[in-house]
Amino acid sequence: MLRRRASVLGAATLLLAGSAMAASPATPASSLPRDAGLRWVSSSAGQTLDPASRLRLARSAADRAGLAEVGLDFRDVYGLIHAETSWVPRDGKGKNGVTSEGLAQFEPATARAVGLRDPQDAVQAVHAAARLLREAAVWSAQRIGGLGLSAQQRAAKLREGVSIYYNLSSQARSAWNGLNTDRLPVETQRHIRNLRAGAAQADQLNARLGGPSLPPLPPEELTRVATTRRAAPQPAGTIEWSGSGGEGPNAGRRSYVVLSDGTVRPQKNGEVPAGAIQWTKRGKG
Repeated sequence: MLRRRASVLGAATLLLAGSAMAASPATPASSLPRDAGLRWVSSSAGQTLDPASRLRLARSAADRAGLAEVGLDFRDVYGLIHAETSWVPRDGKGKNGVTSEGLAQFEPATARAVGLRDPQDAVQAVHAAARLLREAAVWSAQRIGGLGLSAQQRAAKLREGVSIYYNLSSQARSAWNGLNTDRLPVETQRHIRNLRAGAAQADQLNARLGGPSLPPLPPEELTRVATTRRAAPQPAGTIEWSGSGGEGPNAGRRSYVVLSDGTVRPQKNGEVPAGAIQWTKRGKG
């Protein structure tokens, strides 16, 4: 059975927004903001926050972390928790054998780094996750900064990077350049999809419960940018024309450069690629 401390339960109750879950008693949460309330309910997977409480907690965490300043909002917080635990707190263990706890699945070292005292406390954990999301967004923005993306593509890729930052170790995520997501571990790619699905769920709940008006989330297809950078064509070889048999004012010996994209242009002074084979074509005598 999942161990959860009493401090994670809400001080007040909100109307149940989901129709498939039955309410369970709430107990005080000392870390909960005075103006907030959480309601825990029973689901087939275990105890979870009702939808209205999830949104309220996600909004509070996003506001306090200043996520709007880095291009994120509470839907991303909601999506992250959805990707980690589907809003059902639990204890887990990663491939590295380290235990992770609570709604946001914090490992002990990460929890200490973000100032999280109790990963089993829902309010503390979600607020700490939002702080880490801000850090992740800054990192992601740096990784995709030189890709020349449109505003919507950037928004989509930024969120992709956020998931990568949260899901992988610092060494593993350093290989991501914004273009090679399909080469990442399958678990990380699943995390990206689940975070996106959770954010979409939050968007729908927000609209259904009369929440604030928000810009649309970037479509998934915008993450599918080219997998290789479009670099300027580079010299790949040379062709030399002896000039024999030529006529007119331009007759005579001429040199051309073959570029990496297959095009050919006149050779500039001294332009010979290192190690290039120089081909000589002779005209008919």
